[in-house]
Amino acid sequence: MDALRGGAIVWMTTFHFCFDLAHFGYLRADFYADALWTMQRTAIVSLFLFCAGLGQAIAVHQGQGWPRFWRRWRRVAGCALLVTLGSMLMFPRSFIYFGVLHGLAAMLVVVRCTAGWGRWLWLVGAFAIAMPFIAASALSTSAGADFSAYFDAPMLNWLGLVTRKPITEDYVPVLPWLGVMWWGMAAGEWLLRTRSAWLAARLPRMLAPLALLGRWSLPYYMLHQLVLMGALTAWGWVAGR
Repeated sequence: MDALRGGAIVWMTTFHFCFDLAHFGYLRADFYADALWTMQRTAIVSLFLFCAGLGQAIAVHQGQGWPRFWRRWRRVAGCALLVTLGSMLMFPRSFIYFGVLHGLAAMLVVVRCTAGWGRWLWLVGAFAIAMPFIAASALSTSAGADFSAYFDAPMLNWLGLVTRKPITEDYVPVLPWLGVMWWGMAAGEWLLRTRSAWLAARLPRMLAPLALLGRWSLPYYMLHQLVLMGALTAWGWVAGR
């Protein structure tokens, strides 16, 4: 699981480096509309949240108590607040108020509280993933049009039942992403029940660095953009741009 998360980190770093190149004018790319980039973002976020659900299944199986859960949760929530403050300085008109860490903090609580749902997690996960599409169809009708403004407003758009994406640099609402985490927990419970040896298998030596990276995913996530943007800023000074 750590190696899988580490692979997602490498992919994310490559994606963000390309984003930063575009931000500094070294690359021409539309990260907001081009399917090449938007589909990659969806895949990366899905992989991270699937791993988070998988991790919760393992934590519950190992008997992790609520005190330890809340200690880890506070780290995620605190980092989410730092992301908001930092993005306000960098992108004042499109700062991040419900990005991946904000969504993760909210969804971790839900997933932990539903850990006993067993195989139903597959069904509710599918329903959560489908909900934004169902809502979009319902809100596009004349009867639902009056409600769309409420779900599009910042007070409720964190739910994900929006008819238009809000202006923000990172947006990971509860729906549909909660469904991905639920599927991660369901997959984790299935592995622990039927294929537990897979989770305990020794990794090939070449994958060991990925596993190490995966174990330090939160600090890495918080620091990598500072390093990347700092390096590109320094390069701009050296190159006279």
